[in-house]
Amino acid sequence: MSDVVRWGAFSCALVPLVLIISGVSWTGALGTAAGLAAVTCSCRALLRQSERTAARLRTRALRRHRDRRAYSAPSAHGGGRHSDRRTPVD
Repeated sequence: MSDVVRWGAFSCALVPLVLIISGVSWTGALGTAAGLAAVTCSCRALLRQSERTAARLRTRALRRHRDRRAYSAPSAHGGGRHSDRRTPVD
């Protein structure tokens, strides 16, 4: 996300400079810079919100997966890693 913010800040500085060089008035260039800054800030806020939502959903899914595995019922045949029967080792 920081790359997106850096590119947004770069464009907020570069676009008004190019506009001034090409002959647009200072007020027009400043208005454009303000508009770009507003769009950049709103996009950053939306990106942060979507990242937080995605992280929350991942955490919730992991928690459900762990709960499902932790509280499983014993198997019908009593199988498992530690059984009472021992087998000879060759």
